[in-house]
Amino acid sequence: MNRLIDSIIGLFSRIPYSIMALIGRLAIGLVFWNSARTKVDGWNIFTVNDRTLFLFSDEYRLFRLFGKHELWIMPPWIAALAAQISEHVLGALLILGLATRFSALGLFVMTLTIEVFVYPQAYVLHGTWAAILLMLIKFGPGALSLDHLIRRR
Repeated sequence: MNRLIDSIIGLFSRIPYSIMALIGRLAIGLVFWNSARTKVDGWNIFTVNDRTLFLFSDEYRLFRLFGKHELWIMPPWIAALAAQISEHVLGALLILGLATRFSALGLFVMTLTIEVFVYPQAYVLHGTWAAILLMLIKFGPGALSLDHLIRRR
């Protein structure tokens, strides 16, 4: 029985990191890319649609301090614009495997912000994203990436 278990573990250890990194990059990159696409109408990434502005103004309340008076740390339209541009750019870079560690770091910070301030009950989902992003930050994009091609030259 121990030999069988050791054989199976040996098979698992042969999975190339490049495949794992590619799957991780595509999965997380597409999560953020698809999220960004819901925030705009068309392809102008320097705008946000009305739904997004409503969410950042009324539901997310990310940059609002409460007290006697409501105080905006950042206007909702700036927060919405920054979020969707970041999701577009960092998501695309992650998918391509270009500036992977920096892109993953940016999306990791965004994930923490979403978890802490927007949807704290979604810790299982955000924990999964964070684990994949930390793997990419630590180990890089793998051989199936533009980073790897650039580094080889």
